[in-house]
Amino acid sequence: MAEPDLLPVSVSAPWGAPDDPRLGRWLGRQRDLPDARLGGTRVVLVGFPSDEGVRRNGGRPGAATGPAAIREALFAMTPDASNYDAFAALLDRTADLGDVRVTGDVEADQQRLGDVLTPILADGIVPIVLGGGHETAYGHVLGYVGAGLTPEILNFDAHADVRPYPQGAHSGSPFRQAIEAGQCARYRVAGLQPHRTARAHAAFVCEHGGLVWQHELDAARVMGIAAEARAPTLATFDLDAVDAAHAPGVSAPNASGLSASLWLRAAYETARSPHVASFDLVEMNPTYDVDGRTARLAALSVWTFLKGIAERG
Repeated sequence: MAEPDLLPVSVSAPWGAPDDPRLGRWLGRQRDLPDARLGGTRVVLVGFPSDEGVRRNGGRPGAATGPAAIREALFAMTPDASNYDAFAALLDRTADLGDVRVTGDVEADQQRLGDVLTPILADGIVPIVLGGGHETAYGHVLGYVGAGLTPEILNFDAHADVRPYPQGAHSGSPFRQAIEAGQCARYRVAGLQPHRTARAHAAFVCEHGGLVWQHELDAARVMGIAAEARAPTLATFDLDAVDAAHAPGVSAPNASGLSASLWLRAAYETARSPHVASFDLVEMNPTYDVDGRTARLAALSVWTFLKGIAERG
C-alpha cells in the first residue's frame, strides 16, 4: 500500500468555555480532503514540515517544526470578536488536513505538496500552507500547475529568493524556478532589503514583475500592492521580513525589518483581495524563538488572513 501524502498531526488545542470558544473548537478535529470537499469548505490548512531547502541554502535549520508551533498558537486564539458571526461562519467551513509527508528529498517533497494542493485549488478552496522553509513556495506553485493555472506571485520578504539552483532546489530559489519554467504570470516582492539583495537578482525581479524596497513600504503602499493583484494570485509571506524584535525565531533573522503591525496589515489587505487564491507562511523556526514570540506572530498572521477572507463576504 502506498504511503499517504497527508499525515495526521497532534495538537493540544483548547476548546475553551462555551462563552469563550477557541479556534481549536473548529480546527482541532482534522478532516480528509474528500470530506472537506463534500462539506462546502472554503479554506484548508496544510502543513509542510520541510527545512532541507534551508540547509541547502546555507540557512539555520529548524523550520520543519514550524507548522506544529503555528498550530499550537493559532488554535488557542479566539474568533474575531469585532466580526464574530462572519469569522465563525468561515471557521465552520475551514478544515485542517494535516501535514504533507516529507522525506528530505526537496524536489520530491515539493511535488507531493503540489499534488495535495492541486484538487484544492481546482475546487476554488483557499489553501493556507504552513511552512517550512521557503522551498514551500515552489511546491505551492506546482499545485497551480496541476490545476492548469498560471498564478501571479506576491511575496512579502526581505529576500528576492531568485537565486540559481545548479545543485538542486532550495529555499532561495523557488521564484526563479517558477519564472524559468513559465509557471508564473508575474512576480512581485515587497519588503526587500537593499543590503541583502544582489543587484542581478533585483534586475531579474524587475524584468518579471516588480519590487518594493523595505524603506518604501508603508500602509498606503501595502494597500496599493494588494489592490493590484490579478487572478489567480499566490500570496507567500516569509517571516524573516519582520524585525527580529518581533520575530526572532526565523531561519534568517532581520536586524532592521518590518514592524509587526505593518506585516499584519499586509496579511489583512492581501486576504481581502478576491483575486488572492492561496497563502503560505514560511520560515518560522521554533528552535530560535523567544517566549513563543514568533509563533504567536505567525499564528496571528494566519488569523489575520482568515479575518480578511471572512470580510470578502
